[in-house]
Amino acid sequence: MPELMVERLDAVCTLALDRPARLNALTASLHAELRAALDEAARDEAVAVIVLTGRGRAFSSGQDLTESLPHDENGVVDLGQALQRDYNPLIRRIMASPKPVIAALNGPAVGAAMNIALACDIVLAARSASLQQAFARIGLIPDAGGTWLLPRLVGAKRALALMLTADPITATEAERLGLVYRVFEDESFAADVAAFAAKLAKGPGLAMRLTREAVLASAGNDLEAQLALEAALQTRAGASDDFAEGIAAFLDKRPPRFQGH
Repeated sequence: MPELMVERLDAVCTLALDRPARLNALTASLHAELRAALDEAARDEAVAVIVLTGRGRAFSSGQDLTESLPHDENGVVDLGQALQRDYNPLIRRIMASPKPVIAALNGPAVGAAMNIALACDIVLAARSASLQQAFARIGLIPDAGGTWLLPRLVGAKRALALMLTADPITATEAERLGLVYRVFEDESFAADVAAFAAKLAKGPGLAMRLTREAVLASAGNDLEAQLALEAALQTRAGASDDFAEGIAAFLDKRPPRFQGH
């Protein structure tokens, strides 16, 4: 049975992890479905925004530890194989997506699932959601990009504390730390996420793609390199139909009708 539910509503494509009985724990087959769905949404010109969420009461509990894990030639568990096969390609796809990716945390995001959410462009959370770097509880290090993402978001000291203690944090605390952009009440969460995504989907697609490119590149650039990149990307944005429409809408005192190019 499929483990991922894919829904399209206008320009928003929602990918919902669909293993609610297992708290949407991640398996190799679910990873494969998710990669394929992300690739399809990236190719689909009618899709402007991608939403990643979970069904049931959790976003995801992380890796399904009941799944058969890969072993090396000596019969020793080799989790690096699983990372190279499943998690690393997923993180790369999310961060290289040509469309904004929203993580909608309908419930707990634990272990690798927290880091998958942090790899998304925007994180929205239900009031009852929580985030947890749970790896230390089973004798592992954070993966799925967590050791790269979390220190850049909250600083090395706080990131280490969250990782070494494996303490869960509430959605409210995650919002205060800058890990979550907005917290919505549980009762209205699905509707609020849909409205947020629909509004974002009406934005200037090319400018959003270029903005993502600039922000990602900034992690490895010094100021001069970033200024040069901004100039190059702004040249592309300034020559776009969306910019012309934005100016026309401003002068006409009406909402812009962006086409994404």
